Amino acid sequence: MDSVYIFDGHNDAILSMVDYSAAGRDFLVRSENGHLDLPRAREGRMAGGLFAISAYPEREPEDDLTITFNGYEVRYAEALDPDNARRQIDGQVSAIKALVSRSNGQMRLATSVKDIRAALNASAFAVVLHMEGAEAIDLDLSYLDTLYDHGLRSLGLVWSRPNIFGYGVPFAYPRSPDTGPGLTDAGKRLVKKCNDLGIMIDVSHLNERGFWDVAALTTAPLVATHACAHAICPSTRNLIDRQLDAIRDTDGVIGLNLAVNDVRPDANLDDDTPLEVVIRHIEYLVRRVGIDRVALGSDFDGAVMPREIKDASGLPRLIEAMRKAEFSKTDIRKFALDNWLRVFGLTWTDIPEIEMK
Repeated sequence: MDSVYIFDGHNDAILSMVDYSAAGRDFLVRSENGHLDLPRAREGRMAGGLFAISAYPEREPEDDLTITFNGYEVRYAEALDPDNARRQIDGQVSAIKALVSRSNGQMRLATSVKDIRAALNASAFAVVLHMEGAEAIDLDLSYLDTLYDHGLRSLGLVWSRPNIFGYGVPFAYPRSPDTGPGLTDAGKRLVKKCNDLGIMIDVSHLNERGFWDVAALTTAPLVATHACAHAICPSTRNLIDRQLDAIRDTDGVIGLNLAVNDVRPDANLDDDTPLEVVIRHIEYLVRRVGIDRVALGSDFDGAVMPREIKDASGLPRLIEAMRKAEFSKTDIRKFALDNWLRVFGLTWTDIPEIEMK
C-alpha cells in the first residue's frame, strides 16, 4: 500500500510550533516530542491535513477531572473573552503563513480541492485552515469574512465550552451528548453564513441539540472532523447512531478520532490500545455510514494516541492493519484521502489559491 497518501481531518500542532510559541518546536525539523512535524508526516505518507487554530484561556484552569465509580467527568469549561480569542487566532494564522512561507515550497496553504491536488502532484504538504471554536467571531460575523480571506475553509462552531453561537459538550463518560440547549440565533446565522461562503461546518465538540440544529439548517453535508461512535465508547464527545445516520444521509464524513479515551470502549486514557480496537471502531462506522463516509481525523498533538501509532510516522501501521482486516485498496484510499476530497468538493467554492503575504 505504498501508493496510499493520507489526508488528516484534525490536528492541534499550531500551538506547539516555534512560529507561534517561543518554546515551540520547528515543524520543519523532526522531533521526538508531540505527534506531528513535516519529516514525520512524510515518513507516515501524510500529504496534508486540516490544521486547527483555536483560542484558550489566558490562565489554564486547575485539573477539574473527577473520577466517578464507572467513568469520569470534567468541569464544563468557561466561555472565553472574544477580544483575547481574536488576538490568539490572528497570531496563529500569521504563524501558519510564516511557516508555509519559510518551507520553500515544501508546504502549501490550500483553499480548494484543486489546490490540494496540485500540492500532491508537487509532493508538497497541503495545509487547510480550520478553526475549532468560534469564540473569535463577532455577532455581525465580519471576522468570519476576514478569516475566509486568510484561507479558512472549515469551522467548528464550538469547542467543549459555551460561546455566543452554541454549547459544546462537557467531557464525561459514560454520558449522552444531549447535554444542553441548541444553537443560539447567532449560531443559526453563522451556519447560514458558512454555507454562503463555502466554509465546511464541523459538528465535533457540539452537543446533540446543536447538532440537530445544524442538520436542520445547513445546505452542505454534515461533517465531524474528529469523533467516534457513542455505541462503542459512550463519551459525550462521540456521536450516537442517529447522528451517524444523519451524516450518512447528507453524504457527509466522520473523521475517526484516534484519541484513545474516545476509541476504547472503557474510555481509559491508556496508550496501550491495540490497533485491533481502532479497526473495530472503523468497521462499526463503515457498517453504519458506508465506506464513502469514514476518514481519518487523528487529533494529533491534542490527545493520547495508541502506542502502535505513536505519531504521524506510525500511520502506515494503521493502513496495514486495515489491509489485514480485509479492507480493499479502494476502501483504504477512500479512508485515507478520497473521502475528504469528496466532501470538500461538495462544500467549498473552488477559487484560485490565496496569495501568501
